[in-house]
Amino acid sequence: MFRTIITVLTALLAVGSFYIVWRCRRFGFVKRLAGGRKWLEWLTASASLLPIAAFFLVNLYAVIIVWMHVIVFLALGDLIGFVIRKARKRPRGDLAGMISLCLVTVYLACGWFFAHHVFETRETFTTAKDLGAERIRVVEIADAHIGVTLDGEGFAKQMERVCAAEPDVVVLVGDFVDDDTERGDMLRACDALGEINAKYGVYMVLGNHDMGYFDYRNFSTDELFAALDANGVRVLRDEAVIIDSRFYLIGRRDRSERGRLSASELTDALDGTKYAIMLDHQPNDYDAEAESGVDLVLSGHTHGGHVFPAGLIGLWSGANDRTYGSERRGGTDFYVTSGISGWGIPFKTGCISEFVVIDIVNE
Repeated sequence: MFRTIITVLTALLAVGSFYIVWRCRRFGFVKRLAGGRKWLEWLTASASLLPIAAFFLVNLYAVIIVWMHVIVFLALGDLIGFVIRKARKRPRGDLAGMISLCLVTVYLACGWFFAHHVFETRETFTTAKDLGAERIRVVEIADAHIGVTLDGEGFAKQMERVCAAEPDVVVLVGDFVDDDTERGDMLRACDALGEINAKYGVYMVLGNHDMGYFDYRNFSTDELFAALDANGVRVLRDEAVIIDSRFYLIGRRDRSERGRLSASELTDALDGTKYAIMLDHQPNDYDAEAESGVDLVLSGHTHGGHVFPAGLIGLWSGANDRTYGSERRGGTDFYVTSGISGWGIPFKTGCISEFVVIDIVNE
C-alpha cells in the first residue's frame, strides 16, 4: 500500500511539473530568449520550478502547497482564456497565463501573511446563569504547533498580548506542540505560559499532536508535562474543575485517545446552576455535548480550514461539525478557533491566525 501511494504521488509530481514547464514554455518572452531553439525553450521554462523548489528551505509541505496552487491557477487561467478566445474569436496569447501567475503569487503571499500574523479576535456569549461577577473573560489559544510559524520566542511575544487582554482564565485547546517541535522552543513556550497573569490560571487539554505520532522529537511527553506543571499549567484529561465556586472548566481527552469519557459522563455530577465551559480539541461531538447541558464548548483542530478547500472537505466528510466560528445548539454555544498557528503548512488561505478573547456576560 505504501509503495502504491509513493508511486501515485511521484507520478502526480512528474505530470504536474511537466504541465508547469510546458505552460511556461508557451510564454512569448521564453521563446524570444530561446531564439527558436526548442531545447533552450524547455530549459528556460524549467527555471519556473526553481521558485517552487526554494520553499524546501521552509519544509516539504510548503513546496507541495505552492506547487499545487501554481498548477490550479494556471489550469483555471487556461480554461477561462480558452472560453474568452472562442467567444471573441481571438488568437491565443500570454495574458491568461501571466494573470494566473500574478494571482497565485498574491494569493499565496496573503496566505503567508495570515499564517504568520496573529490577530486578536473578540467574542461575547450571554447566559441567564449567575456568574458571580460582571463577566468571565476567557482567552482561548489553540493549535500553536510550536515551531511551524511560531517558535518559542515568537509564542512568548504573543503571550504578552494575551496578558494585555487581562483574562480571568487562559485555556489551551490542544496541539500545543508538534512532532517537529524542538525541546528549546517547547521549554520557552512553557515558560511563557507561566508568565501569564490570568486571575484563575492556565488550563490545557491535549490535541491529537501533543502526544506525538512519531518518536523523533528531542523531548519526551513526560518532559512536556513536567515543563507545563512547573509553569502552573494544569492539563485536564476527562475531568472537571470548579473555578472560584463560580464556573466549571471541563477538559476532555482528545478523540484520538482511547477510552475517553462521554460528555454526559463528565457533567452528570456537576451543579447545573453554574456556568460550564467544556474544552474539546476536535469539534465533532456537538450533539452529545449539547445534550450534556454544558453552556459553552471551545475547540480548535481545524485551523479555520487552513488551506482552501480543506475546511469544506472536513465538513462534508463528517470529520468536523464546524470549521470556524460560533453556533448554538439547544442551550449550548460552540466556538471553533482557527488557531494561533497551524500544522506543517506555513500558509492560511481563507482564514487567519488568532487568539480569542471571550467575554461571558449576563443577558
